[in-house]
Amino acid sequence: MKKIIFACVHSAGRSQMAAAFFNKHLSSSSITAQAAGTDPAVQLHPEVVAVMLEVGIDLSAARPQLLTPELAAQATLMVTMGCGENCPFVPGLKIIDWALPDPKGKDLAVVRSIRDDIEQRVIELITQNNWK
Repeated sequence: MKKIIFACVHSAGRSQMAAAFFNKHLSSSSITAQAAGTDPAVQLHPEVVAVMLEVGIDLSAARPQLLTPELAAQATLMVTMGCGENCPFVPGLKIIDWALPDPKGKDLAVVRSIRDDIEQRVIELITQNNWK
């Protein structure tokens, strides 16, 4: 099974939204997405949970996870979102970087905009790779 890792610093916002949208929009059981962070928070940002509920995705039970070199080595692709130099380097692993603002502490309108941007990028990623 292919694994896509969406990585950000705290795994409490951007990466969680991206993984949730990926798993929602992809009907294939041969590819799955996972969120991870280089310095995981204790819980997801409440504003992220709130805006994802607005689109029918409940992240209230999701928990940030540490991005380890071992986890990265299991991936087919890693999409980074602000972890910069802290993201593990895995020889041969394709890495895409999405420059996205951190939703932590932002007004809900701003978080909605980030959410919608992430969803569009995820749909484009699925389409470009011809994943079904």
